[in-house]
Amino acid sequence: MFASYLDRWSLISDGEPIITHSSRLLPVLWQERPAMLKVATDIDERYGALLMRWWDGDGAAHVYAHEGDAVLLERATGKRSLLAMAMDGEDDEASRILCRTAARLHAPREKPLPDPVPLSRWFRDLEPAAGKHGGTLADCSAIANALLADPRDLAVLHGDIHHENVLDFETRGWLAIDPKRLHGERGFDFANIFANEELPTITDPQRFRRQLAVVSAEAGLEPKRLLQWIAAYSGLSAAWFLGDPNIEQAEKALTVARIALTELDA
Repeated sequence: MFASYLDRWSLISDGEPIITHSSRLLPVLWQERPAMLKVATDIDERYGALLMRWWDGDGAAHVYAHEGDAVLLERATGKRSLLAMAMDGEDDEASRILCRTAARLHAPREKPLPDPVPLSRWFRDLEPAAGKHGGTLADCSAIANALLADPRDLAVLHGDIHHENVLDFETRGWLAIDPKRLHGERGFDFANIFANEELPTITDPQRFRRQLAVVSAEAGLEPKRLLQWIAAYSGLSAAWFLGDPNIEQAEKALTVARIALTELDA
């Protein structure tokens, strides 16, 4: 999978391959610079590479080369981790960094992004799941439909902003990777700060309320609107997990959704 690109772009392997559900990655050296060779295995990753090129290194990793399913990216070599920060007493600062990174990505660019995926299409799995399972999913679906019918502050979105998709690039600061190439209300991009299943504290209502204040202030979002996006996003995440099926992760997402719904009713 990597050999043809190693030859074509004159790359030197610099680590072990990393295999994920949607791509194959290999740390490499390109012109003596640390880089990451990424070969997509699904359509969302291919779309993401186009968005990375469009951002052109502003708020996101630089793209050094791109062809078909393969993209050669600037590699993060910093030691800091937002997930570690969030788990070690710096949750507020980690959330602020995520918000600042998202703001850079949302800034208008002179050239348009061709054919981004609208949020309405991204949410297409939620309503059928709500019809099947009802309960919390039905509440989330109703909120999502209302948000999508009345969008505000439209922007090109990352689509998957969380603690492991914003990395330490040392002198270049914190930069994003692995976007989904979406378009819609910018508030959507802040919901996953509350729903990253790798963070054990996401189901803690006290943590939720504190981060709601931090994120709404840093991002300039009305708390009620942010809560609605958290409920909608968590419902969509739960629908995807139920479809896998991954009941444990679905229940985590539904717990976050219930916390958001409770706060909306308060």
